[in-house]
Amino acid sequence: MAAFLRDLEKTARQNNSWLCVGLDPDGTVDDVFDFNQRIISATLDLVCCFKVNTAFYEARGPPGVEALIETVQYIKDFVRVPVIVDAKRADVAHSSKAHAKYVYEVIGGDAVTVSPYMGLDAIEPFLERRNKGVFVLCKTSNAGATEIQNLSCSEPLYQVVARKALEWNVHGNLGFVVGATQGSELKTIRDIVGEDIPLLIPGVGSQGGNLQTAVTSGMNAQGRMGIIAISRDVIFAQSPHKMAAEFRNEINACRTR
Repeated sequence: MAAFLRDLEKTARQNNSWLCVGLDPDGTVDDVFDFNQRIISATLDLVCCFKVNTAFYEARGPPGVEALIETVQYIKDFVRVPVIVDAKRADVAHSSKAHAKYVYEVIGGDAVTVSPYMGLDAIEPFLERRNKGVFVLCKTSNAGATEIQNLSCSEPLYQVVARKALEWNVHGNLGFVVGATQGSELKTIRDIVGEDIPLLIPGVGSQGGNLQTAVTSGMNAQGRMGIIAISRDVIFAQSPHKMAAEFRNEINACRTR
């Protein structure tokens, strides 16, 4: 088992939580690192991991990238909670090696999201980092996802992706991104990938995903391995701690139903 997965499960047990808080400071945030510090401090005992979407940092240019690196380093040094870098990378092999170096060594992430469109050789440089997690985009939460992901092959394309990517999981460090807005498709993917593969499940709250459906369809039979990622509804709440606690407790209530 990859170190990322061990650390994820350890933190989930310690905090009794499968909530992932997304640190996505949009254009309304002035001091990004200060904002992130406050969110981290308010929620660190309520999460199984944090997620950083690189777009919100890279759009700010060098100061944003600096804040991204500083944020991840702060989490690693003082909080010791796993960090997923939501970068959606993958390219020809030599380019993916550079992407992997950036995500894992420069940013310092413990896991990354990647696109399966270019096949194994584009994702392999990420998978070769055996202690790191790699989440393959499978059935995403955006409104236009069905245009491509539901295309009919021998079965819907997203199911083909899930089965094919399982063949790539030789180091036991692969997971899937499956949106909470997808309903029955989320359960289908859990059935395809089995009990031990982690699913990163965004889309609850602002994007319209139902929390109970996300938990009951995305968790395994033991109520584990479904990472419920929530960003805006927590980080821009009047009390991020209170909102994170409510989501964590609701997730746990759904896990035991």
